[in-house]
Amino acid sequence: MPNRTVTSPPAPPARLALLLSLSLLTVSLCSFATLCILLRAPMADLLVYRAEGEAVVHGGDLYGFTVTEWRLPATYPPFAAVLFAPAAWIPVPALKALFLAGNALLLAWLIALSARLSGRTAPLPLLCAATALALWLEPVFQTLLFGQVNLAITGLVLWDLTRPSGARARGLALGIAAGVKLTPAIFIAYLFLTARRKEAATATASFAGTALLGALLLPAATADFWTRRLFETGRVGKAWIVDNQSLQGLVARATDSAAPGLAWMLPAATVAATGLFLAARARRVHGCDRWGILLTAFTALLVCPISWSHHWVWCVPLLAVLLAEGRTLLAATAALLFTARTMWLVPHQGDLDLHLPWWQQAGAAPYPLLGLALLAGAALALRRRSGTLADRRTGGPAAPSRAVLSPPPAARPRP
Repeated sequence: MPNRTVTSPPAPPARLALLLSLSLLTVSLCSFATLCILLRAPMADLLVYRAEGEAVVHGGDLYGFTVTEWRLPATYPPFAAVLFAPAAWIPVPALKALFLAGNALLLAWLIALSARLSGRTAPLPLLCAATALALWLEPVFQTLLFGQVNLAITGLVLWDLTRPSGARARGLALGIAAGVKLTPAIFIAYLFLTARRKEAATATASFAGTALLGALLLPAATADFWTRRLFETGRVGKAWIVDNQSLQGLVARATDSAAPGLAWMLPAATVAATGLFLAARARRVHGCDRWGILLTAFTALLVCPISWSHHWVWCVPLLAVLLAEGRTLLAATAALLFTARTMWLVPHQGDLDLHLPWWQQAGAAPYPLLGLALLAGAALALRRRSGTLADRRTGGPAAPSRAVLSPPPAARPRP
């Protein structure tokens, strides 16, 4: 009898896609973990969080200690230290592994939320593949490397603001996020500007509740933080180093000044007002929060005195929205910028990053330059969009080109 070869039927495309995406995710996570072991990544920020938790548990001076070889102090409100208290009982190696796994899951959650922001859904194969690739975006990579909480904070804000309008206690999670890291409080202003007073009030009350809880549990630390430490921006770090991708960092390096003063404050005030105005206008023009949320987030990153490169994890929802709207070239450009790590390629040992030549300034400040370009592009797109709508109302000619912030008709969400 002739030999017969039994062949299994080909795997369904969906199953094959899931298998490939899971393989890619496994390789990506294992590569990152191996890199952390080879670099002996200290996860310095995680050690600060643990020390904060120990100060709460043992009654230490929350803002009087420094840890790691870089002598890092606590910089978050007392409420955050209360949340870090359980870390005091977990051994450091186990805590690092827990944070690494937790941040990987938070990244997948953020990608799913980013898809929801863009008006799409993320099937499991796409979610796994996107998580594997997003892990190597510089802000995400640094967040995991330092053991930061950026993904959790961004996820809380995005989850809350992408819930259906009128959802129960909408704004609560936003207030909690602001209670941990303050900067999300700018979204409360965005809610007020877009006439969602109930949600803004809920977020404000939630934020105030975190401060009250901190005061009840840690009264001395609360008084110290809100009357003194909050204003000591130097505790966070040097504003002029390339790690700082805020507008102040850009101005400090460009002007060769460690304390740019009004040279930064006046542009920052202008950017803050302009960014919030554009965010509110984008909400009114498009009838959804898609670009309003992104413009508010990037405005906060620009005007905050110090925005470390890992704070820019908002690049994940930005890329999701650009891809969902068919802006492939813009998405590819942004992805390249957030992967290139140009700020680490310029001289930055010691105070060299304070004395960079003009031709290295752009490489030292890729994120604030992108943020400013985003605001400028939004202003232009909204102006064109408003003109198009005005022409339609008056029966005039409609512009044939699509506005940058306007999604294709098929992807446009209902108001």
